[in-house]
Amino acid sequence: MALDYRKCAEEIAANIGGGANVISAAHCATRLRLVIADNAKVNKKALENVDGVKGMFESNGQLQLIIGTGTVNKVFDEFISVTGVQAGTKDDVKAAAAAKQPVWKQILKTIGDVFVPILPAIVASGLMMGLVEALAKIPGLGFGGSDWFAFLDTVANTAFAYLPVIVAVSAARVFGGNIFLGAVIGLLMIHSNFLNGWNVANTEAINSFFGVTDGIIPKWHLIGNLVTIQRSGYQGHVIPVIIAVFIMCKLEKWLHKHVPEMIDLFVTPLTTVLVTALATLWIVGPIFSTLETWVLAGAKILVRNPLGACAMGALYPATVVMGLHHMYNVIEAGMLAESGLNTWMPIASAANFAQFGACLAVGLKVRNQKTKSVAIPSSLSAALGITEPAIFGVNMRFFKPFVAGMIGGAVGSFVAAILGFGATAYGVTGIPGYLTVSNSLQYTIVLAIAGGIAFALTWFFWKEETEEGAEPVKAAPAPEVKAEPEIVVPEKTVISCSAGEVKAPVKGKVVSYTEIPDETFAQGILGEGVGIWPEEEVVRAPYDGTISSVAESKHAVGITGPEDMEMLIHVGVDTVNMNGDGFEVLVKDGDEVKLGQPLIKFDRQKIKAAGHPDIVVTLLTNSDDYEDVTINTDN
Repeated sequence: MALDYRKCAEEIAANIGGGANVISAAHCATRLRLVIADNAKVNKKALENVDGVKGMFESNGQLQLIIGTGTVNKVFDEFISVTGVQAGTKDDVKAAAAAKQPVWKQILKTIGDVFVPILPAIVASGLMMGLVEALAKIPGLGFGGSDWFAFLDTVANTAFAYLPVIVAVSAARVFGGNIFLGAVIGLLMIHSNFLNGWNVANTEAINSFFGVTDGIIPKWHLIGNLVTIQRSGYQGHVIPVIIAVFIMCKLEKWLHKHVPEMIDLFVTPLTTVLVTALATLWIVGPIFSTLETWVLAGAKILVRNPLGACAMGALYPATVVMGLHHMYNVIEAGMLAESGLNTWMPIASAANFAQFGACLAVGLKVRNQKTKSVAIPSSLSAALGITEPAIFGVNMRFFKPFVAGMIGGAVGSFVAAILGFGATAYGVTGIPGYLTVSNSLQYTIVLAIAGGIAFALTWFFWKEETEEGAEPVKAAPAPEVKAEPEIVVPEKTVISCSAGEVKAPVKGKVVSYTEIPDETFAQGILGEGVGIWPEEEVVRAPYDGTISSVAESKHAVGITGPEDMEMLIHVGVDTVNMNGDGFEVLVKDGDEVKLGQPLIKFDRQKIKAAGHPDIVVTLLTNSDDYEDVTINTDN
């Protein structure tokens, strides 16, 4: 019996509190995506039993109802008609869902959105910096004074030396501004006319750079003492850069709306850069300069006792986020001058190694291959003392690992303060710290405690997003799997776009979707893609992703992949009429799958005997979301 789309939409609307309770609505290839104003008005049990709803789950602030490919769009149209809600896109729904989150979650998400695209740069640089610095500290090797060290150190620290520029470009993209204007703001904050931000607390560096004798950083007095700008840079800083670019983007958008088109081309960029520069160096900068002074003074007081050390072990990662951690070299240098022993180093090492433990736990536990490929190398970088990749790329994005790292760092620092050991140098933490620490056994104990606690807390209390609620409430039971084929990674790319590549799910002759012997597929109604006349009888995952739907007749699956790519893999034409005969599904809704993993086994002879073409239809059902979809039919 055909589904009554109108009735389905009416029942959905009735059980979510009506259109007045819907903030935003959209649909993808298989799901109706809703952002609800008041979740208390949602009757979840009733929704599960609505005819046409195959599953329901909540994820990232969205209520998602699984309806199925080719059906969801019709139910959605009726839903819009019934409720009067304005139709939106998936991006609209995501934005609405994000706006419902608590402010602290919105801040974390923003930082994550800024850092995810630049992770390859900081992960690679962080790992290389740790290795190069470790080699330089090995006694007798002589690597630290070699040209190779100078070369590799320059290559390794480039991403961090110019981090504000990379962050500014990414932030401008996130906030919807001109990325080149963002780059200008990032470059401004590390301009060569400013003292390097890492040397702000170094009196000798100040005197040398500015040619003064009192160690006071000169200022520009633009309007007497009313508007003054301290001539110090922001190397290593993150938050002030993001704030500055946020201001820039808001101003740029406002100007684009209010400046006449005739003069917009030069008035808007000029005004945007000038006003943002003034606001950043006059207001945002001094706020963080004052914050640095307060943190440094507080840290000096706290490290004198175990409880204070415990607090600093917990707070240290937060100062890394703000770019304030480089100033701790002043504390370490002072300790070495007074007693020859740097007792701050074990505290910093405990904090860093705890972030390593948390990041490693994520890397080992997570099933998403993209996250795993970032977490593992980032954890290695943190173990070598460079924690930015782990903190920004992994721990802060998921928050709980970051908190677990703070707890582990606090306990480790407390133990380090009680033991009372230290280091004979400064600027080195983590594994390379063994080369300078006064007691290796005690140092090992501290690292094991800090890293171990953070690892354990992350392992037991953090769950991957797909595990926190992405499993549909009502899903078809998984069929019995018999002699599941091994993973064989496909080599041929059949579809590509800005979101990623789609490999051929089955070996065979590839043709354009326009040549598929079915009008619906050939007209691209369900999306662009290819058809494959198979040479084998196993459908494999075309990329790492999540199974979003499994047809009751076992002949088709939907799979969500990188950047929300939605794929439909449909074996044969009109094979729904076979009612599952000749098909064996090897996955179920919500399963995480890897590239090449078997999804469906099918019998070509049975398909042909039933009078159906056995072509394997492979479609990017949300191809309209991308402007650069390329179909590869080369055989």
